[in-house]
Amino acid sequence: MIIKKLQLSNFRNYEGLNMEFSEGVNLLYGDNAKGKTNILEAVFMIATTKSIRGSKDKDMIRFGQDEAHICAFVEKGGIPHKMDIHLRKNKKKGLAVDGIPVKRSAEFLGLLHGIAFSPDDLSMMKEGPELRRRFMDLELCQTDPLYVSNLAAYNRVLAERNDLLKQISVKPSLKDTLPVWDSQLIDFGSYLIRARRKFIEKLAPIVEEKHRMLSGDKETLKIAYEPDCAEEQFGIRLAEFSDRDLALRFTSVGPHRDDMSLFINGNNVRLYGSQGQQRTAALSLKFAEIELVKHVIRESPILLLDDVLSELDRSRQLQLLSEMQDVQTIVTCTGMEEFVACRPEGNTIFAVDGNGVKRV
Repeated sequence: MIIKKLQLSNFRNYEGLNMEFSEGVNLLYGDNAKGKTNILEAVFMIATTKSIRGSKDKDMIRFGQDEAHICAFVEKGGIPHKMDIHLRKNKKKGLAVDGIPVKRSAEFLGLLHGIAFSPDDLSMMKEGPELRRRFMDLELCQTDPLYVSNLAAYNRVLAERNDLLKQISVKPSLKDTLPVWDSQLIDFGSYLIRARRKFIEKLAPIVEEKHRMLSGDKETLKIAYEPDCAEEQFGIRLAEFSDRDLALRFTSVGPHRDDMSLFINGNNVRLYGSQGQQRTAALSLKFAEIELVKHVIRESPILLLDDVLSELDRSRQLQLLSEMQDVQTIVTCTGMEEFVACRPEGNTIFAVDGNGVKRV
């Protein structure tokens, strides 16, 4: 699985861009704020239909324009495909595969799998649960088509229920319609809880193995899924907290409040881990993610590294670079010399500046 060519039109700072990638390591170097991460974001959009930075579609359209276009020529299992995303300011994004429009993200996902590692992943170790939920969702959306549809449906019903809770405060008779939304929320939410639990169960032994390697057998890393409520208890909890939800005017229980925790030698990494331990845990998580995706799809995903080498010490840099073997990788950095010193051969290098992208 590789991306061979990327074409951008009015995406972020690019009026137009046409670049070809090698099957090995592709290094994008240049000063900050010149557009390196924007290229990674475009590739990540093709893989996930989501922004690597969590941005809204309209925010990725070039200033002063109404639409943006991302086109990628990819290859999976030796079969070439063309994938298109149209971003529009006031409309839903348009998706197409081999020139044929697709209505659902589930029909688009799966042709390209991308695993991104950025400074945000280091933040995931120490901040609130939102980034950790996003980690689970992004991976599951790429490997489980049913998860995509259930997640979208859950978020839609959750928004409708929250809106209804606000309306009931003005018109109490609407309370009779609440069970209709509760039933749907339970159906879709139960699938999310079940899928997340299975995902973490599969990921856990790989994370432990990777971390043991990174720490030289000095530490043990455990990962745990922490659902806001168990799958079989979701309906009960929703009914139990109905009055509280009416008072708060939002839904206070459900998988939209899930979390996952990591423990090094029994201590919570977020609360008690040193900065070095948090970084090693983040690396272990990414390495495990690569292995799990390889196992699920029987191919190597694309690895996207956004300026993370500078965040790691020399030994962790070398461990990360070792994971690039047989994996198409796109790396951004400001200091090309440091990267080339770690990995002197097999690099395709692109200089990124305010005038565009040039292959060196």
